[in-house]
Amino acid sequence: MDDEARESPGVGGNTYAGSPPMVGLGRFDEFEVVCRGEVSASPGYLIDIKVIDRAVRDVVVPRLKVLSDNPAAADPAGFLGSLVSPVDAWIRSAVGGSGARLDTIRWRLTPYYSIECSTDRPMHAQLRQRFDFAASHRLHVPSLSPDENRRLFGKCNHPSGHGHNYQFELAVNVPLSGEGGHGLLARIEREAKAAVLDRFDHTHLNLDTEEFRDGSGVNPTVENIAWVIFSLLEPRIRGLGPGVALDTVTVWETDRTCATVGRDDRARR
Repeated sequence: MDDEARESPGVGGNTYAGSPPMVGLGRFDEFEVVCRGEVSASPGYLIDIKVIDRAVRDVVVPRLKVLSDNPAAADPAGFLGSLVSPVDAWIRSAVGGSGARLDTIRWRLTPYYSIECSTDRPMHAQLRQRFDFAASHRLHVPSLSPDENRRLFGKCNHPSGHGHNYQFELAVNVPLSGEGGHGLLARIEREAKAAVLDRFDHTHLNLDTEEFRDGSGVNPTVENIAWVIFSLLEPRIRGLGPGVALDTVTVWETDRTCATVGRDDRARR
């Protein structure tokens, strides 16, 4: 580190990657702050993004440093919930009468695990965790002719099937009263392993699984896979505690193709 950086530890030239620059061993936390309100005619935006940045640095970072002193005992969901009111107050005070206010704040603890809280539901948090599994499938509708299936599904109708490294993300609503989200992630992962990973990983969905079996199951489209995963996990997640509920399941078949199923979608099936 040069003398200038030592004298100004809060300043970094690469704001895209984060500021200040990391020195030695460090940790990476990402906070996504969403604000809402009416856009003013002049200057034509809702809020100066530097105001949001200062709110995070002034309100969140000092509290996060205290939390980091005893990480094993920390409740990330409860911690994030405790930030909603002071961050909202800081933003409202900074912008004066413009009407901008905090909507949601999302904390990405890893590239796969995040927590979100909102001003609309201050006593709840939403945990999101990603998983993956590898499986083969063939898209085929028995009631259609071979030519119709090939026209509809193209290469995805190949008789021998083809494979994907699927990813899926669970969004779980958690009350912040009582235990809140402390220790819940490990239990969510156990349920996902038992209900989804052990059932589908390294299988041919059409041949090896009851849910997608040719002739009796549903066509293993990304939409149907999301629906099946939601149906398998919803009662298991609900059983993890009062107020705990699976909100949505998103499945990625590729990095460009995904489907999301939620409680309302399941009710319509």
